[in-house]
Amino acid sequence: MRNFALTTALAILTSSCGIFGSLNSNTSIKPNDSFVLGNNEHGSFKVKLKNVSKNEIDVYEAPISGGTHSRLTVKPNESRVVKVDRNTALVFENKSTDYASVDLKVTGDIGLSMTYKNK
Repeated sequence: MRNFALTTALAILTSSCGIFGSLNSNTSIKPNDSFVLGNNEHGSFKVKLKNVSKNEIDVYEAPISGGTHSRLTVKPNESRVVKVDRNTALVFENKSTDYASVDLKVTGDIGLSMTYKNK
């Protein structure tokens, strides 16, 4: 019985920590559109991103409680690392008239919503 309880507790702990891992993605963003990562309740996460477009993209944080902060412009072929607090979205904004593309490696809490937003 003790082994069963220990095995069950370990399984629950392992599955609850399953939200912590990594994901890799190449994300395309339509002209004058935005990609929003994490506009839901979640823990902190880190994004290593590379702008693989021919135009700049803007990246900023948007807490789900409102507001925005930490805006940065990422030039073509530039890489950046952004640490994002819990319950805060990371927004990738494409202000150009061409498609944008960004390579992402997300670590930490990856239970993140992923949506597009028209301007």
